[in-house]
Amino acid sequence: MKSVFISGTAGSGKTLLASKLHEYYTKNGAFAAILNLDPGVDNLPYTCDVDVRDYVDYVSVMQQYELGPNGAMIMANDLIASKIDDIQDQIDRVNPDYLIVDTPGQIELFAYRSSGRFVVESLLAEEKASIFIFDGALITTPVNFVSIALLATSIRLRLNLPAINVLTKTDLIGDNLKNILGWSTNMRALENAIAREADGDTFSLTTNILRGLNLGGFAQGLIPISNVTGDGFVNLEGALSRILNLGEEVED
Repeated sequence: MKSVFISGTAGSGKTLLASKLHEYYTKNGAFAAILNLDPGVDNLPYTCDVDVRDYVDYVSVMQQYELGPNGAMIMANDLIASKIDDIQDQIDRVNPDYLIVDTPGQIELFAYRSSGRFVVESLLAEEKASIFIFDGALITTPVNFVSIALLATSIRLRLNLPAINVLTKTDLIGDNLKNILGWSTNMRALENAIAREADGDTFSLTTNILRGLNLGGFAQGLIPISNVTGDGFVNLEGALSRILNLGEEVED
């Protein structure tokens, strides 16, 4: 079994991408399953094969411990780690070729708490990879782009997994798509764009962050996809295959 963890900012399209990636693998003859790790989600666009809501009840946690919504979500996410053996047993019964892991909407609850890293390390798989979603609606300015790139790097460090950066909502951002793809591959063009937008202090801080990301080897090009049209999924699957299957791609 190979595992793919999907992370990104709230509203970036993690859950929809999990659904569409499942559809892509299934259409191409692979047995894929989805693990939902968000105990607080109400509705999902897919049928869960393994669902943490079967093990941790967010509403009951809030009532039992007299917590507010945020406190209950923190505790619920930590409680998931205590159920990891049961979750693994259910995954083993499903026994998919690919396990797609839909992480919580509030990524800080998963990536920056020790329970999240514990779940990543404890789930058994032959190979693991992470997809980080760059929300196309958020990164239409160069400063925002660098800010999200810094977050993506931070998540990569926390999860300690090979990472693929994906640009979503390409069907919504129009002419900005060309600029964003240019920024992701050309540091000089991005620095020039920042200089046109930012004041001196912001320019200095942003460009220093950008150079640090490049020097550290974390800056990558983005794979543009559309969850609506399906554009880009062949490229995404190919990138995943190079990590998970040593380049043996699912036949289209």
